[in-house]
Amino acid sequence: MTYGYIRVSTDAQNTENQKMEIQKFCAQNGINIDLWVEDIISGTKDPSFRKLGKVIMENIRNGDLIICTELSRLGRSLLMIMNTLNFFQERNASVWTIKDNFRLSDDITSKVVSFAFGLAAEIERQLISQRTKVALERAKKSGVHIGRRKGQKSSHYKLTPFNKYIIEEINAGRSIKSLAKEFQVSWDTIKNHIRRIS
Repeated sequence: MTYGYIRVSTDAQNTENQKMEIQKFCAQNGINIDLWVEDIISGTKDPSFRKLGKVIMENIRNGDLIICTELSRLGRSLLMIMNTLNFFQERNASVWTIKDNFRLSDDITSKVVSFAFGLAAEIERQLISQRTKVALERAKKSGVHIGRRKGQKSSHYKLTPFNKYIIEEINAGRSIKSLAKEFQVSWDTIKNHIRRIS
């Protein structure tokens, strides 16, 4: 399966330019696009909340190819791009970009690149965690209360920012198992959260 992936941030932007670039590239290289996937959403959103995640990443198979105009279409942050590329590499899928002339394929060079991406992503996660801990410690020393007061019931949970999305997906027939997998939580966590917000 060959995917043509297009992303723009707002409705005001046109997807046609990216599509034309991909079509021209494919015509020159004898490639046929089996499925076009278009996102009109900010690249700061995690792929799991975009069609990139819901359509491509959920269905990707060994040997599949994703073509997009440039790496920035996959995400706005280096960490997000690296994680996405690493995801595809682990599933032996290829990612080609046109402007960057980037090729992630099933060869030794790509495996080395993938390892570097994975390592860099892990280092970045650790640095973010470390910065967060330092900031929290600094806030505590300044007398700022962290977390909820003793005896106060929490009104905000890990999944709270996604209430609307979760309800829409459940109403559309989405399974709890699928949502649990997307959010990387247990079935019980999803079920309890749905019970809270229903």
